[in-house]
This record gives sequence, structure tokens and C-alpha cells, in this order.
Amino acid sequence: MVKLLVIAFIILLVILIGSSFYFYAVAVTRTKKDFLSEDKDLEATTVVFSGDSAFEWYKNKNLMDVEIISEDGLRLRGYFVAAYKPTKKTAILAHGYTSKGKDMISYARFYHDDLGYNILMPDDRGHGESEGHYIGFGWHDRKDYLKWIQYIIDTVGKDSEIVLHGISMGGATVLMVTGEDLPHNIKAIISDCAYTSVKDELSYQMKRMYHLPAFPLIQCTSLLAKIRAGYFFGEASALKQVAKSKTPILFIHGDADAFVPYEMVNRLYENCRSEKDLFIVKNAQHAMAYNDDKAGYEKKIREFINR
Repeated sequence: MVKLLVIAFIILLVILIGSSFYFYAVAVTRTKKDFLSEDKDLEATTVVFSGDSAFEWYKNKNLMDVEIISEDGLRLRGYFVAAYKPTKKTAILAHGYTSKGKDMISYARFYHDDLGYNILMPDDRGHGESEGHYIGFGWHDRKDYLKWIQYIIDTVGKDSEIVLHGISMGGATVLMVTGEDLPHNIKAIISDCAYTSVKDELSYQMKRMYHLPAFPLIQCTSLLAKIRAGYFFGEASALKQVAKSKTPILFIHGDADAFVPYEMVNRLYENCRSEKDLFIVKNAQHAMAYNDDKAGYEKKIREFINR
């Protein structure tokens, strides 16, 4: 009997280890995520971010390729577009999971053409032209964005006024940034469809995509992520970071979001201790709030940052 229990335990352990490596490869490793293109909850999002309009907008702009080196030695690429007229105002735009800086074209147009801002669109580590073999889900990226902020201060001027605007993973990233000790130059955070924490989001996806309970797979995969990527899923928490924020935050979410559930924005909003506002777009799916209510979205941002 004891022998059978030992054998069963070993088999279970092997399954857990193998599953952890599988889910780490699926979620965290820098690889092509084919499963996302087949996800019915992201169909609309894929259409919005897959057009050729970026090339039409960029070709008439003086787009500068810029680089920084992260704390751990990664070469990170970004794209800077100067405003039509000299200004101290800059929007740093944070893209989503498996995306890249140039996919933030719709938001770049608004800040640049309508509001007259300089634009910086970084490629996060593990994305686009930036180095990195894993996806940080915003946690390590928060320190990268501190360096991007300093780049803008050094380039545009010590009196720079900066807005951070992120979508999905980028929305969580800018919330994680706001819990850090920020320079006075950061005037506002715009977070669109962010998750509360990496643990919460991956636990939700485990159930949604695989119909499996989070425990113990998420915990085992989190341990592997700590070993290979340097962070536990639980510590990568936007929920904890907004509780430390001193920067005004505008939270945006679509109430039909089935990829990052709508209830997460309410938890983030309630946990935030800084000046805050909430904008909900009815019937909007994941990352579709701007597409579905462009006028309302732009009006809300104007009102918020003009405070």
C-alpha cells in the first residue's frame, strides 16, 4: 500500500512539473501565441490592431528609433514622435500582451494630432524589437518604464509633463508603475482594461481556457516563473501598487470584457488611494472601449488630464 502511494505521488509530481513547464511556455516564454488568434473573446481586438493604418500615419512623421538598457542589461527599443510644435507634454503608451509599441497607433494619433503631445511607444521586454526571453506581465516592465520616463525627462526637459496610458497588459503595467517613487513629471495614469494581478488573470484564464482549477498548477508555474524569469505571479500585483499611488488614475473598462473580467476594474478602483476616476463603456469587449465609444473615450481623457 505504501509503495502504491509513493508511486502515485511520484506520478502526480511528474505531471505537475510537466504541466508547469507547459503553462510557463504557453504564458510566459517569448513565443508566438497562436492560441490568441483562435480566442473568440479577442476576435474584435485582433481586427482593430491588425490593420495597415499605422504605416499611413507613420510615413508622414519623423519617427525616431530610440533605445535604453534595462537594469538587468536588456536592450529595449522604443519609438518617439515629436509634437508638431515644441511642447513639454509627452504621452508614453504601453501596449498589450504579445503586442508591440507601434500597435498603439490609434492612441498615438489622438495624443499627437489632437492634443499636441510628443509620443513615446516602447516595445516591452520580450516583445517587438526589444530583447528578453520572457514576458514580464508588467512587473519587471515597471522598472523599465521608470527608465523610459527618465529618458523623456533627459530628452524633452526637466519640466516635462508626462501621461502614461496603457492597454490590457499595458494598463496593468502603468498601474504597477504608479506604485513606485515617481518624479513630479508624471501627471496622470490612464489604465484601460487592466488585470488586478498576474496570479488573478492567469487563474481566471486557467478556468476559462482549460476548465481547470488554479490550484496547484498556478502555484507550481509561479514557482517556475520565479526561477526562470525572476518573479512570482502573486507579487506582480497592480492591486497592491495602486494602493501606494500618489498619481491621479483614470480607470477604463468595457463591461462585456470576457478576457480581463470587468469586475477587476472595480477592485482596482476601490483599492486606489490617489485621485481617481472611472469610465465604463457599455457592451465593449476586451481592449475595444476606444473603438466602441471614441468620442466618449477622448472626452473623458481630455477632462481628466486637463485637471
